[in-house]
Amino acid sequence: MATMAEVAALAGVTKQTVSNVVSGKKVRPDTAAKVNAAIAQLGYKPNLLARSLATGATMTVGLFVPVVANPFYSELVEEVENVLVRHGYNLLLATTRDDGEYTRRHLDILTRRSVDALLVAGDAGVIEQLPTLATAPFPVVLFAWEVDPPDTLPVVSIDYEHAGFLAGRHLRELGHEKVVVVAVLPAHTRRIDGLRRAFAADGLTIGDDMIFARTTDDPAGGFAGADAALAAHPDATALFATHDILALGALQAVQESGRRVPEDMSVVGFDDIAQVGRTHPAMTTVAVPKREMAQQAVELLLRSLEAERPPTNVVSLLRPTLVVRDSSAPPPRSGD
Repeated sequence: MATMAEVAALAGVTKQTVSNVVSGKKVRPDTAAKVNAAIAQLGYKPNLLARSLATGATMTVGLFVPVVANPFYSELVEEVENVLVRHGYNLLLATTRDDGEYTRRHLDILTRRSVDALLVAGDAGVIEQLPTLATAPFPVVLFAWEVDPPDTLPVVSIDYEHAGFLAGRHLRELGHEKVVVVAVLPAHTRRIDGLRRAFAADGLTIGDDMIFARTTDDPAGGFAGADAALAAHPDATALFATHDILALGALQAVQESGRRVPEDMSVVGFDDIAQVGRTHPAMTTVAVPKREMAQQAVELLLRSLEAERPPTNVVSLLRPTLVVRDSSAPPPRSGD
């Protein structure tokens, strides 16, 4: 088995330089290229246990997500792992299950120094643990955070209010005046606020009676919410779902009610998961830069580890975009 000394000799550098490259520390690109070439040629395998004992680092970053079944979060997990692996780190994944006590138990384990740093995606089940996170013995970065950001930790997230506004402005530009909403409440309040702002700009109000909470966080919940919305407001010409999983069920409910999409009713989702591009009709949605958000959160955390100091408590909001497909169109004209 090749040794670090042999790698250093082949690359023409010191053993410390090889160690710096292996541990992901900043090294001149040409030097890192020579070291990595020597590692590949010799088949060198770093002794991670020895490195951990010597440095106190585990080369492992923890990641909390609410669930992994939701495609939004599974895509975040994939991108976080991609970035970490490129920098020589491992990923330790845990779920919060939107449960504060469940999250607390996980944190108790992690704060015993089993990870070098922690990423937290989503705020459900986490808010009451913010004091613990703020005093954790390792850097912490929050992302995909929708409620008011804390002033104790850095946040990389999406401008969710503007995302809702994009959906509302699109529907208003098409001419819709009455929209029903299937939502995760109260978590997605900002998205609804944005939708309301777009309608209010034209003097139209989306009342609380137009908003229907999902029963479960899956297509069945979207179907049930849309079914209730259509029964209560049969004259609505558009439906907005506050995430695409709900929109999938809502689309089915609209179609099973005998309405054509988009001729009788437009349906707009939120997230732009892969499935909505394959529905019939393909669904208009608000796309959020999930992978960019994950990349920025990981890079902020890694810079903190490299500098050996807590990350700066900044709030970075990424901009969403509207993806117009076939599920939205002008409302039917009277008599159609």
